Amino acid sequence: MSNKPIPDPEKVKKTVRELRALCRQFDLLNFQLEELTAYVDAEIRKSPLTAYRLGKTPQPTVDRD
Repeated sequence: MSNKPIPDPEKVKKTVRELRALCRQFDLLNFQLEELTAYVDAEIRKSPLTAYRLGKTPQPTVDRD
């Protein structure tokens, strides 16, 4: 068994409070990253180059008269 002393209850409360704040910050950053990913995905879908690569643009026709 370890002979470590029991931590001060106030220190434990402070540590828990700080960890919860850190978790909220990570949640906010994850949300912002999801928004950025959705924005970039939408921009990629709107790109003419993407449409061309997927074959969704009308191909020019050549008149052979």
